Amino acid sequence: MSTSIAVIGAGPGGYAAAFYAADLGLKVTLIDNEKNPGGVCLYRGCIPSKALLHVAKVLDESKHAKDWGIEFGTPKIDVDKLRDFKNRVVEKLTSGTGQVSKFRKVNYLRGWASIADPKTITVKKADGGDETVAVDYMILATGSLPTKIPSLSIDSPRVLDSTGALDLPEIPKSMLVIGGGYIGLELGSVYAALGTRVSVVEMTPGLLPGADRDLVKFLSQRVEKIYERVMVSTRVTSLTEVRRGGSSDPPTGVKVSFEGEGAPKEATYDYVLVSIGRRPNATIAGLDKTRVKVDAKGFIETDKQRRTAEPTIFAIGDVAGEPMLAHKASHEARVAVDAIEGQKVEFEPAAIPAVVFTDPEIAWAGLTETEAEKQGIKIEVAKFPWPASGRAIAIDRVDGLTKLLIDPETERILGVGIAGSGAGELIAEGVVAIEMGATASDLKLSIHPHPTLTETLMEAAEVFFGQATHVYKPKRK
Repeated sequence: MSTSIAVIGAGPGGYAAAFYAADLGLKVTLIDNEKNPGGVCLYRGCIPSKALLHVAKVLDESKHAKDWGIEFGTPKIDVDKLRDFKNRVVEKLTSGTGQVSKFRKVNYLRGWASIADPKTITVKKADGGDETVAVDYMILATGSLPTKIPSLSIDSPRVLDSTGALDLPEIPKSMLVIGGGYIGLELGSVYAALGTRVSVVEMTPGLLPGADRDLVKFLSQRVEKIYERVMVSTRVTSLTEVRRGGSSDPPTGVKVSFEGEGAPKEATYDYVLVSIGRRPNATIAGLDKTRVKVDAKGFIETDKQRRTAEPTIFAIGDVAGEPMLAHKASHEARVAVDAIEGQKVEFEPAAIPAVVFTDPEIAWAGLTETEAEKQGIKIEVAKFPWPASGRAIAIDRVDGLTKLLIDPETERILGVGIAGSGAGELIAEGVVAIEMGATASDLKLSIHPHPTLTETLMEAAEVFFGQATHVYKPKRK
C-alpha cells in the first residue's frame, strides 16, 4: 500500500509539503481552517503586507520625483479601494493554491485537527461534523502567532497586532509602533506613506536588533526623516484607552506611558500597533498523546530531517524553530517528505536569506558580522558603497551598501549583506554564491550586466583584491 501523509497547517510549509508529497505519488490529506491553502503568509502576513508596501513605494516615489523636475498633485487615497486591492491580491493567490490542491488530488479538509494518537487525527470540520483520518505519517506545520505582552494586552479596537493593521481600519492621524523589528517597521512605513504621523519605540539601543549596524544605518536615516519620533532604549509601561465622553462611548485613542531616556513620559495616539515578534504555535490538541517534545521557547524539537521524538511525526516551519521565514518552511517541507520516502536527506542550508521590505530594503544571507564576532570566526569584509554605482546614481538611490564576508585564507564567501533599493531581489545571488562555495575570485570574474545594481556584488569582490574599478582601496597585503 502507498504511504499516506497528513499535514496539519496549510501555510507555505504545509502546502509545499502536501503538494510535493502528492507529486511523488503519496496519498495526502491537508488540514487547515481557511477556505484554501495559504496560511498566515498569504492571508495575513507576507503577501498583503507586500501589496501595501508596493503602494507605499509608489507614493514615496511620486514625492521623490519633485527632485527630478516632475511634480504630482497631492494624492487622493481611497481606503476602501486600497483595502479591496489588498484583498484581491490575497484572494487571487489563495484561490490559486486551492485549484492547485485539487489538480494534485490532495484531500483538503477545512477544519481543526486534534491528534488522537501518532497515526490518527480527528478533524472538526468547518461545515459541521467530525472526520477521522488514519495515516502513516504526520507533518506539523502550524506556524506562529503574534507575541503578546501581558501587561500591555488591553482589549481595545485601538490596539492592533499585525493582522489588525493589515486590515486598514482607517488612515489614522497618529500611530505608535511598539517594536523596532521588521514587521513593525514595514507596517509603520505603509502608514507613514499614507499620511499617518508614525512613532516607533524599541527596547534595545537600535532598530532591527541582531542585524549588522552598517546595513541598518541606511534604514535608520530614512526612518528618522519619515517618522515623527524614533525612541530606542525605551519601553512602554502602560496603555490606557482615551474617550471623549463617558465610559460607554467608543475609544478615540490610546494614552501611552514610556520609560526611557529622551522619551516623553506620556503621549496619546489614535492607534497603537504592538509588533514585538512572533511565537511558535505548538498548542496542538492531542500533542500530549505523542512523544513529541516542545522546548522552553515553545518550538517543537526535531532532528535534521525534521523528525520529532515520535518517529511518525515531523514538524516544519515556524513551529519547528528559527528563523521564522516562509521560504525556510518551504524547503524544510521537501526535506521532511524526502525523509518519509526514505531518502538520505538533512536540512543543512549554508544560507537562509532574510529580507526587511522597508525602503530602503535590507537583506542578508549566510554569516553576519555580528555572528562572526560572537563565534570568533576570522573574516575579511569587502564593502562597495552605492554612491559609486552608476545605476544607483541614475535612479537617485545611492542610500545603499553591498558587502561580502570572506574567509581570508580560502577566499570563500561566507556571508553577504545588502542595504538599498531592491536588496531583497539582489540577495539571491549571494545565497547561490554561499551555497555553491564560491570564492571572491568567482564573483569577481563573473561578468555582470552594466549598468545594474547586481554589479555591486561583483565590485565588492573586486574591493577584496584592491581592484575595484569605481572604488579606490589599496591592495590587500
